[in-house]
Amino acid sequence: MIAGNTGCGYSIGEKPAAPVRPQHKSGQAEGKSGQPSLVLISSQDKHNSENDSDNAAIVGLWKFSFTATNPPLGPFDAGYVQWHRIGTELMNSGRAPTTGSFCMGVWKRIGHSTYKLNHVALSWAFDANPGTGPGTGGADFVGPANIREEVTVDHSGNSYQGTFTLVQYEPDGTTVIATIIGTVTATRITAD
Repeated sequence: MIAGNTGCGYSIGEKPAAPVRPQHKSGQAEGKSGQPSLVLISSQDKHNSENDSDNAAIVGLWKFSFTATNPPLGPFDAGYVQWHRIGTELMNSGRAPTTGSFCMGVWKRIGHSTYKLNHVALSWAFDANPGTGPGTGGADFVGPANIREEVTVDHSGNSYQGTFTLVQYEPDGTTVIATIIGTVTATRITAD
């Protein structure tokens, strides 16, 4: 007989809501009707399943806005961000493409409807006469940047707010040029 939980996949047991019609092999367990039945299972426990539904709160396309509070620069950036179910994120910043408008990150749930994002970017400075080398067309490389966010999705699931810290590094990736702290707000974009 097959064990009850095989990880992701199917397990022999009670019938699911929608019938699954496997090929019958001798020795398989049978459902209540005498026919073999498979039950969709997962290696996740009930607690993790609840987390999955909470993770869905952040998944989707959002219009975001950063406001810098330290130093007090006011509106700092705005654009669009996609949070993916697999724990990755992609941002299209309102910055000019020559200064690095696309960047990406990884996220995880840290509380009920609350998420932590670690986002990396490559920053460029527009230059009408840039240096030579790969990737220098119209800009000089400033260095990598790291944006850390902690956000909470509201009860409606249509907006979130939180804080961000942006650290801009020299091209060596270790020397800090600037640190900017502020708030982030976002509203969900839907297909309708």
